Amino acid sequence: MDRVIIRAMLPSDYDNVYALWKKIEGFGIRSIDDSREGVTKFIKRNPTTSVVAIVDDEVVGSLLCGHDGRTGYLYHVCVRKDMRRHGIGKDMVVRAMNMLKDEGINKVALLAFRTNEGGNAFWKQVGWKEREDINYYDFVLNEANITAFNNVD
Repeated sequence: MDRVIIRAMLPSDYDNVYALWKKIEGFGIRSIDDSREGVTKFIKRNPTTSVVAIVDDEVVGSLLCGHDGRTGYLYHVCVRKDMRRHGIGKDMVVRAMNMLKDEGINKVALLAFRTNEGGNAFWKQVGWKEREDINYYDFVLNEANITAFNNVD
């Protein structure tokens, strides 16, 4: 495998990142939050913590990461199927976590859909613990922000 470059995600990466998201089986894409405007807003608010993995000038992995001043959050962590099992996902997570640590954040959380078997297996394999002591609640402020799941063959 060629050299992997992991760097901060830029708004100009959006088209390549979105194309990657569309190729990931079971990946949920929100109509507003994951639009160009939504991702650009997120990156501007969190300019150092979201990352992309690049091989031969092509985005093969991405991770949205931000914080609220207290807890860091990982979203949309993915690696192109043929590039998995090379440490790219783990390296992206470590880079984002180090950036959070540099910003004084001491705890990181993530959400994984129960149906995302590959993702859940990955998180457990790299040492994350599933929380069973809390309930997670949502209150939808904008019904137009729907999540569509990819069905990729």
